[in-house]
Amino acid sequence: MSSAGIVVESPTERYDLDAETIGRFRRDGFVKLGGVLAPMALAFFGEEVTRKVFELNTEELPIEERTAFRAAFLQVFNLWTQSEVAKDLIFSPRLARIATELWASGAFVSITTRRSTRSRAARARPGTPTSTTGRSTRRPNTVTAWIPFHAVRLEMGPLSFSAGSHSLEVGRDLPISEESERSIAEALREHELPYSEEPFALGDVSFHSGWTFHRAPGNMTTEPRRVQTIIYVDADAHIAEPTSDAKRKDLERWLVGSEPGHLATGSLNPVLYSRQT
Repeated sequence: MSSAGIVVESPTERYDLDAETIGRFRRDGFVKLGGVLAPMALAFFGEEVTRKVFELNTEELPIEERTAFRAAFLQVFNLWTQSEVAKDLIFSPRLARIATELWASGAFVSITTRRSTRSRAARARPGTPTSTTGRSTRRPNTVTAWIPFHAVRLEMGPLSFSAGSHSLEVGRDLPISEESERSIAEALREHELPYSEEPFALGDVSFHSGWTFHRAPGNMTTEPRRVQTIIYVDADAHIAEPTSDAKRKDLERWLVGSEPGHLATGSLNPVLYSRQT
């Protein structure tokens, strides 16, 4: 089956956002939207993404021997470079437009595809080369879409968010670890910002700011969580000087040939939607 008919069904069509929804995203740092993708599209793309994740995954260590970050996901980066079908979903103008309208002036993308086991408290991955210089440092410059390919019941550990936590400065450079999870939990208790945990219906997609604390509790069922994650970056974002080995490696991974101070664009970060187009 070609993906062309599936894409026309929903990922390319306009999804209208009202002022209340946009205001809620900017106030809380996240929003969950219903009916973003049709069940037929989710089934089609979910099958391909799952197949490719298992085919391309290189994780060999048992889960108990992995680091906290590696234990949280079975994942493949930039899956769209390995599958034209997955690319149709990941490059969807429908999804990119939502991210753009919620926060950014334009959007381009670095991609992670994840088949989750358990996700810990986190913000946007600290090493991701979306840190900026100049004016954009006054606000987060990434919006992440969390796209489950199936309904996610509470016992499956749906992604949850701490409303308003994007306004906190704590934890913006913490890697995912047991220590960072304790620090984050303490900060959220101190500021009375608990996590909001709700199930995802089929077709629901969440969008959250790169500074919003989020987590997916343990999956207590025998069914895997099958999720596509897309990180959208403000088209005005500039590359910051790497401050760690992880950030230097990620600069090489996602922004080949680019340098600090330049716009974070490149062959792996194409512009997917602009209000000017």
